[in-house]
Amino acid sequence: MRWIKWIFYGFLLLVFIIPNPIKMPVEGATKNDFHPDSFWFYPWGKSVTHKGIDIFATKDTKIYSATKGLVIYTGWIKMGGHVVLVLSPGWQLHYYAHLNEIKTSEFSWVNHNIQIGSVGDSGNAKGKPPHLHYSILSLVPYPWRIDNSTQGWKKMFFLNPSKHFR
Repeated sequence: MRWIKWIFYGFLLLVFIIPNPIKMPVEGATKNDFHPDSFWFYPWGKSVTHKGIDIFATKDTKIYSATKGLVIYTGWIKMGGHVVLVLSPGWQLHYYAHLNEIKTSEFSWVNHNIQIGSVGDSGNAKGKPPHLHYSILSLVPYPWRIDNSTQGWKKMFFLNPSKHFR
């Protein structure tokens, strides 16, 4: 029975190392629905620097997983409101915030065809135009990305989602 355990661990290792394309998570959205310079915009409220992009759409527009992966958190946080967090290949965390409704559950496998929520204005986006805040955080640091910008040391962990869409 030990071989089953090793096959399982090998499968998990393989699944989370092979690169994976990232697709636009908001149904029908294009690159015209977010500002290309919003990533790492400063100053930006309590978080100081905007570490993702805001994709604008009408309320309740479907949000699909931008990548295949494992949902590791769904719930509510003060700034993000209704949020979903997906662990994808390459040890990347995909953070979806300000959802109106969550349509997935923790420990679910997702891919580009699975709806995980809908566009909203929850959390600190209340009263603002509905949008999805989408961030990609790498658990494997890229130290060569560090620069002298505000919070520039954090750039080794955050990737610009708009540069990774396929």
